[in-house]
Amino acid sequence: MTTTYLRQPGASKALVLATAVLLSTAACAQSDTATAMDPEVEAKVLDLYMQNRMRGAQGDVSAEQRDQFREEVADLYLLAEAAEEAGLDEDPEVAAQIKLQRMSTLASALAGNYLEENPPTEAELRAEYSAQVAGYQSQQYKARHILVETEDEAEAVITQLDEGADFAELAKEKSTGPSGPNGGDLEWFPASAMVKPFSDAVVALEDGSYTSEPVQTQFGWHVILREDSRETEAPSFEEVKDRLKPVVEQKKLQEYLDGLRSGNDGSAD
Repeated sequence: MTTTYLRQPGASKALVLATAVLLSTAACAQSDTATAMDPEVEAKVLDLYMQNRMRGAQGDVSAEQRDQFREEVADLYLLAEAAEEAGLDEDPEVAAQIKLQRMSTLASALAGNYLEENPPTEAELRAEYSAQVAGYQSQQYKARHILVETEDEAEAVITQLDEGADFAELAKEKSTGPSGPNGGDLEWFPASAMVKPFSDAVVALEDGSYTSEPVQTQFGWHVILREDSRETEAPSFEEVKDRLKPVVEQKKLQEYLDGLRSGNDGSAD
């Protein structure tokens, strides 16, 4: 894995529409009892509860397990009803949790419904592909680095390299960065993936050469070895089509939310 702590932070703000987990919202049950609830809703409650309880488990739910889960859900109804009778649903903190979970569940349902009715089109996926390819950096670099706390330490490392020391072994011995145990290996990356002082130094080097002076970033002082460089081609549309879908979906949801904020429901014509 490429070391990520040098990477530039992402600029986009994701639209988060969380799905409520039944087990965490059991106390949110309203005054409806198990016998008073709509049978279809009651069945869905049990199904959701079983899904959460069986998450990660192998195989189907046995008849014995289903009976056990049904009893547990019945107990949740009783506990929730008792909590309401005790007035706990009027406690500001509890009421806030109930409201937040309700809004989260409804928001998630709305998002799912919107994307089902407005799935990404081929044209939208290709437009996203074109936008990403336009910013694609074909030049990539393979580098190692040794990160130390002070400039003097970095200069001492350079002196040892000048005297013939092995870069990877020095990185294992002296680097304080997470790539140190791997000999400072950062694998392949485009220049934009690293903080600017670091990437500028890498670009200025020749393949097989290391920095003759320490490079300072917010992480400390670096000695950098550029091992190799290469030109790469952007992946084809078909290769990344599936990965583009959630990106386009996220943008469509953001546009829909922007429409709601401005008083327009943002639905397709």
